[in-house]
Amino acid sequence: TLGTQTDYRDGETQTDPYSPEYVVLSGSVPELLTLATLTWGRGLPAGLAEVEMIERAREKRAWEATLPAMDNASQITKRRKMMDDMERKEWAFREQEIEKLQEVRLEVLKMLLQRREENQNELDAKRLDDHWQNHQKAKEEKIKKIQHDCALMLRKLIAKRKNVMGKLERRDIIKEYTDFASQTYAPLSRIGYFPDNYSECYVVKNFYLNTFAGLCELEASLPDSVTQVKIKAPKPKYPPSKTGFIKRSARLEVELAQVHQALLEKKNKVKEPKKPLHFLEKVEKPVPRPPTPILEKTSIEEEETELAVISLQKLLRGRAIQNMMFEGKEKRLELIRELRTTHALQEDGQLLLKAEEQMTLALQQQHDLQMHKLSSVENHLAREEGRALANIFDFLSKELVRLQEERKIHAFVMLAERQRRMREAEESGRRQVEERRRQEEDEIFRQAREGDCTIDSYLEDIILSSMEDTAEEQAREEIQRMAVEINDIAYEMESRRTRLQSEEIVAELVYDFLIPEAEKMFTREKVRQSQRKHIYAAHQIIRRGTE
Repeated sequence: TLGTQTDYRDGETQTDPYSPEYVVLSGSVPELLTLATLTWGRGLPAGLAEVEMIERAREKRAWEATLPAMDNASQITKRRKMMDDMERKEWAFREQEIEKLQEVRLEVLKMLLQRREENQNELDAKRLDDHWQNHQKAKEEKIKKIQHDCALMLRKLIAKRKNVMGKLERRDIIKEYTDFASQTYAPLSRIGYFPDNYSECYVVKNFYLNTFAGLCELEASLPDSVTQVKIKAPKPKYPPSKTGFIKRSARLEVELAQVHQALLEKKNKVKEPKKPLHFLEKVEKPVPRPPTPILEKTSIEEEETELAVISLQKLLRGRAIQNMMFEGKEKRLELIRELRTTHALQEDGQLLLKAEEQMTLALQQQHDLQMHKLSSVENHLAREEGRALANIFDFLSKELVRLQEERKIHAFVMLAERQRRMREAEESGRRQVEERRRQEEDEIFRQAREGDCTIDSYLEDIILSSMEDTAEEQAREEIQRMAVEINDIAYEMESRRTRLQSEEIVAELVYDFLIPEAEKMFTREKVRQSQRKHIYAAHQIIRRGTE
């Protein structure tokens, strides 16, 4: 309900709470004094952790009040048991705090690792970008070189195409001088003409600029106004005094003269006649201004009375706040004392935490060494396994290629054998035809000589022999056509064959060739061993006989 005004700014005011001096009455332990270790910025204003600490201190004080007296042995045993339980609870609470601290550190470590990974990714992306840009620059340079070579070759081709027949043309001087792009005006450097070689002939050589005597003569011919500069001081606007200082009165006089001159010019200025309006214009009246409020001037006595009342209010309010702070401190004096004791004990806790931290770091380093050893062993094992698998796969792939090549060679051999047989069959067929014709001619000659055959039997024999020949030729053509179709089908099946079918064929070959060979070797070794037994027995018998 009251307003105050101050001459001080906000930064000059007191920001930390004021803690007045206090006196503790004899026989009283205020709970507020247990919070004396908490200061502004270090525990105050109190947060969730401080409130939990205060509640634990209260619970501990209540527990200490419930402890039995040390009168007899049973009470001492009960007291010791209660203290052991409380100590166990405190250790459990301390372990929870350590776990929370470790979780916070783990989160911070994760965040740092993530940040490092992001930075590494950014660095890798930047390196890749630089590498890509370098490749792009090299690519652009190559493209420029190719384009330059292309333009050069095109010019050469165009120049060759102009004179395809190789005729010698006489020089046309008029055409060269009328064309400003000809060799006369703009010769090309690749022909051997460089226009900058003789540029010294165009340099201006002057006696007055290139020699010292010429410069002296030129300077003597110039007037004094050019070489000797005269500077005139500017006239001051205000009349100075004898000491050279411009007085304020002189400055004001000059300013007043300027203002008077401006007013006279404005007064004597002739008003221009108003131009007639082409269109009607609406003149809006301005809004009437509200009446100016008048502040009644208070008397000096009333103002002094009001200031005295304000200062008295400030004093009363400050005293009330001090009393409230003192009462709260008196109430929590025990808590303040306990916090002071716990603060003294915190140094031992910090030392324990440091020792635990060192132990944890040592265990972590030991674990890292073990993990490094295990990883190195695993890497060696993986390398050996990879080497063995690579050798096995290499052997299998080579064996597969060998079997495929062997199958192809076998197929080529079969085809060659079939062609050889077909050629042999054709040759034997030709021989049989020749022998048959020879026999037929002999038979015809014999029958004609004997005169026992007739024309009908002769014609019948000719027709039968021709039918047999045509049938044999048709059969041979049909066999050849079927052989070509079978070859095409076999090639098509070979091209459509899948990997599974190839593996199946390879397995069959392995089963048909390798396994029987292994069995043969096994049986040979078995026979050799059995024979070795008999040979050994024979040697023994011979030795005994000789002995």
